[in-house]
Amino acid sequence: MQLTGHITPESLMSLEAYTKWRKLHKPDVIAHRKLRSVQLGEHVNLQFESETTIRYQIQEMLRIEKVFEEEGILQEIEAYAPLVPSGSNWKATMMIEYIDINERKRELARLIGIEDRLFVEVEGHARVYAIADEDMDRENDEKTSAVHFVRFELTPAMCAAVKAGAGVKCGCDHTHYPAHLEVAADTLASLAGDLK
Repeated sequence: MQLTGHITPESLMSLEAYTKWRKLHKPDVIAHRKLRSVQLGEHVNLQFESETTIRYQIQEMLRIEKVFEEEGILQEIEAYAPLVPSGSNWKATMMIEYIDINERKRELARLIGIEDRLFVEVEGHARVYAIADEDMDRENDEKTSAVHFVRFELTPAMCAAVKAGAGVKCGCDHTHYPAHLEVAADTLASLAGDLK
C-alpha cells in the first residue's frame, strides 16, 4: 500500500492487486491500528486514524462490496478520506464499548455529550477539546451513539512540541466518565508522524 498523501481512485489498488497485497500485509495493518489505539478508561477506545488505516478501510469496503466502477470508488473515498489527518490535527474513531446490551443502553443514555468532552493535552500547552461528528449528528435527547468521529486541531506550537518529544495526555472530563492517561511513547511516535 503506497502512501501518497492524497487518496484518489488512481492511487488505490485494483481488487485483484489488493487481494494479493492483503494476504501478505493484513497483519502489518492490524499492528499499525493497535499501535494507534488508545484505551481511555474501561469503555472508551480512541482509534487514531492515518492514511494507512483509511486506505485499508476503503480497500476493504471495495473488496467486500466488489466495487470496481469509478462512481462507487469515489463514494467510498468521499465517505472515508475526511478521516485522514491533514498535518495539523489528529482524527480518531471513538468507540464506546459495553458488552452487555442493557448496560450499553443505560450508559449511552448517561453519556450524552461525551464526544465533546474528549481532549488531548500537549505538555506545556492548553487542552484541545475534540470537534465531533462533523459529518452528522450522532446523538439525540435520549442517548449518544456508540461511535463518534472526532478531530483534535493542534496549533503550530503544539505540533512542533510533539515533534520535539513533548508528552501528550488524552482524556475525558464528562461528569459520568472522567478519564486521563499519558499516551504511550510508541503510540505518540506514530501520532507525531501525522503532524507537519
